[in-house]
Amino acid sequence: MMDHVRDLASVRDATERLLTAVAKLDNAAVAGPSRLPGWSRGHVLAHLSRNADALVNVLEGRPMYASASTRDADIERDAPRPLEEQLEDLRESGARFLETGAAPADWSRTVELRNGVTDSAARVPFRRWVEVDLHHVDLGIGYELEDLPEEFVTREIDFLAERFAGHADVPATTLDAGDGRVRTTGGGAGSGPVEVRGPAADLLGWLCGRRDGTALTVRGGPLPALPPL
Repeated sequence: MMDHVRDLASVRDATERLLTAVAKLDNAAVAGPSRLPGWSRGHVLAHLSRNADALVNVLEGRPMYASASTRDADIERDAPRPLEEQLEDLRESGARFLETGAAPADWSRTVELRNGVTDSAARVPFRRWVEVDLHHVDLGIGYELEDLPEEFVTREIDFLAERFAGHADVPATTLDAGDGRVRTTGGGAGSGPVEVRGPAADLLGWLCGRRDGTALTVRGGPLPALPPL
């Protein structure tokens, strides 16, 4: 069961880590490339600010974004801003999300995200935590997958295994991070089973598209090609 109060506290901690790290940059570093193809660090920061506002929309019953094109245009508009503007926006938008999350609400209700995806309202804080911590890694400023909180890594592997379960392009796959648990995913491609083993950070990196999987051990076939998130 999701504990949205605990997750909101984790979002607050992750946001503070991010703000502290970004505050050490300068304007040139913000304009420099991130680890996401085609995006500067400014793009990543702008996306994080606008995602906070988008998730406020979700929790308050509005469309997450007015449209896909508006989402993209807002990121492009905000990406070139200097460091101080990025920090102020990131801080204020994050505070708005936490304030909305602290308001009394029915956390068992179903909410709608992008592209018709629905989820429990109680999982929205965890989704924001994912955005903040993974994109902190994407900035390429010294925060790596190995630095992520253990709880985060475990839960995000669980989430992604669930997301890819039954996917038509993914063979039946078992995931072993050496933590005593074996997860299953895929299964819709009619092949397998493939066993994928490795350190939790490398397993998460492969599942979320941040690493190519070369550090993993694979048995029963080639490393499955995963669909983009």
